[in-house]
Amino acid sequence: MIRRSQEKLKQSLPGGMGGKGLLIVIAVLAVLWMLSGFFRVNPGEQGVVLRFGEWVNQENLAQPGLHWHLPWPVETAVTPQVDEVRSIAVGFRAGQRDVEEESLMLTRDQNIIDVDFSVQWRISNAGEFLFNIREPQSTIKLAAESAMREVIGQTDIQPALTDAKEEVAFRVRETLQRTLDEYQAGVLITAVNMQDVQPPSEVADAFEDVQRARQDLDRLRNQAEAYRNRIIPEARGEAQRIIQGAEAYRERVINEAEGEAQRFIQVYDAYSLSPEVTRQRLYIETVQRVLQETGKIIVEEGNPVIINSGAGGIVPLQTGQPAQGDTVR
Repeated sequence: MIRRSQEKLKQSLPGGMGGKGLLIVIAVLAVLWMLSGFFRVNPGEQGVVLRFGEWVNQENLAQPGLHWHLPWPVETAVTPQVDEVRSIAVGFRAGQRDVEEESLMLTRDQNIIDVDFSVQWRISNAGEFLFNIREPQSTIKLAAESAMREVIGQTDIQPALTDAKEEVAFRVRETLQRTLDEYQAGVLITAVNMQDVQPPSEVADAFEDVQRARQDLDRLRNQAEAYRNRIIPEARGEAQRIIQGAEAYRERVINEAEGEAQRFIQVYDAYSLSPEVTRQRLYIETVQRVLQETGKIIVEEGNPVIINSGAGGIVPLQTGQPAQGDTVR
């Protein structure tokens, strides 16, 4: 059979080239075979090279561009799309709102809660994704459900229904990513979205009553906070005003006391130098201070004078008669 094939090949060669022509043909076929090893990795893809079915480029996945591997049947290349974001629904389906066997979970305070959520993911390592997990969708879904049950089991029902949803989603994403990394699944979790979190339908009315009561509590708390925020600054301002007034009064009293003390010292010094003159001056100043607000005439024997505050002190009576309204003594 080999000889017949060789004879047929020789007959097909032009001009009966013989062995030389056969070598040329073989060389051309070898070149074409080698060229068949080139493959292109498009943007958003990763190239996985298989040698007789075994993944051989674990450390250096083919990135977008032109690459070469040993031609078939020695090696082959697989280029899965890795930038596509996929989504998995847990606890609900399109057309079937709730799947209770997936969504009903137990909280830390021994309450049952119905949680519907979705997981968004993409391939981070094409080789690990293809060879380390058999059914990626089912594996990710079961791992996500397990992570959610773990986090919900550490959370009370009220925060899970209200203000802790974002925290729950964040913790589920971290737990799920950690689990898939342990599996070496080659999967990156991009988001966990809480679709619907509510109590079971059998007790929904009671939970709505509780929710309304908590909303009233929040409203009253906000009103109290607003009142406190208004009253406290006013009280602080009033306290500051009183403090400043007291400080001003203290400064005034101290200054007046110091002035009086200084004046007394000066008077005492003057009195020490000239007691009679100082005594007379003090007497006159005291009389003037006492009588300066009154309009009176003091008549001394043979020398009448008038004390009039408008005149600035004791003045001689120019006429023999006092002014109207003055009193003569």
